[in-house]
Amino acid sequence: MIYDIRHVTRFDYGNNVNFARCNLRLKPIHWSGQTLETYRLTISPSGRTAPARAEAGLANVTRLVIDEPVRHLVIESVSRIVVDRLIPIPSPTDPTLAQIAAQVRASRDPSPAGPAYYLFPSPLIPLDRDIADWCAQDLAPDRPCLEAAMALARRIQDEFEFDTEATLVDTKPHDAFVKRGGVCQDFAQIMITGLRAAGLPAAYASGYIRTIPPPGEERLVGADATHAWVLLWCGDALGWVGVDPTNGIWMAGDHIVMAIGRDYAEIAPIDGIVLGSSAQDMEVSVDVAPVPEAVA
Repeated sequence: MIYDIRHVTRFDYGNNVNFARCNLRLKPIHWSGQTLETYRLTISPSGRTAPARAEAGLANVTRLVIDEPVRHLVIESVSRIVVDRLIPIPSPTDPTLAQIAAQVRASRDPSPAGPAYYLFPSPLIPLDRDIADWCAQDLAPDRPCLEAAMALARRIQDEFEFDTEATLVDTKPHDAFVKRGGVCQDFAQIMITGLRAAGLPAAYASGYIRTIPPPGEERLVGADATHAWVLLWCGDALGWVGVDPTNGIWMAGDHIVMAIGRDYAEIAPIDGIVLGSSAQDMEVSVDVAPVPEAVA
């Protein structure tokens, strides 16, 4: 499947912003099952951009500097990406969770994609005994990894309510867990909390999910917005496998990975500092459109 993605962020400031320095993580990364064909970043009315090194996680980072007074700022990111990713099929011969935990302890991969980096608590996803105990019901050590991952994802989908009013971007996993509600970020962080507590490498994936459903299927939650889900390292043979607890599905042809980190703080689409205004409004618009074969 080929997708055209248009991600527009508009800032309206209460007063002139005289200086801003931001990190943009809007360009999808190279990852298994997807290929970025074209990319364009536009800043209006002004701004200087330059590539920057990702300080953590896996992301394409662009540094944006605004050094002229502005009251409005529009950041437009346009991508065309090819996704060719099979749906994982659980098998009784998949590695067990105990085998994965043993393999990660023996891993010597120091790269940003190495499983050990995603094994421990992170600033936004600390250890939590209540969440760990709840998730442990699906995470028996002798259970095959893919079967266990989907069981936990679907229990989160079934028992938690998708509610955009229940949480904020900085809501702690424990608070969303107690409320039994939230958005994709909350569900991913709850699942990651449980997996890490079981000694399993789990990463936070940020990206997009297609906006147009296949014929006869309901539209997926998370459309027309950035989306978040979980990557579980399933051993040397299977590698990283994505599972979406918001929708109870695997990461496959409908998901586009933008960035991967330990939690949202490492891979937020936009962060930085702004000087000169005490108030701002932000509006985000995302469109993920499948490209007809005749056009592609």
